[in-house]
Amino acid sequence: MNFVDIIAEKDGRRLYAEVKGATTAPGLDVDTAIGQLVRRMPSEPDQSVSFAIVVRDEPRSVDAAVRAPQRILDLLGMSLYTVDEDGGVRQLFGRA
Repeated sequence: MNFVDIIAEKDGRRLYAEVKGATTAPGLDVDTAIGQLVRRMPSEPDQSVSFAIVVRDEPRSVDAAVRAPQRILDLLGMSLYTVDEDGGVRQLFGRA
């Protein structure tokens, strides 16, 4: 999979993530991240692969990210993570 921000592997599982940083249009950026991940999804389901959106842990970014219907993100197998200024990571929803 090319052109994805993060690829993480552990115990035979792989996570592809799109990261959106500080921006003047966080809603548009989250929508773009979802689209980028959908375009990169394999045509056949693979339970060892998951996808995530990562945003800054600040109100504007989090609000924009949770605007996407969780039911749809669940169907797509997408998780949502936030990262704070100190590098702390928090999972808001999705499979671990």
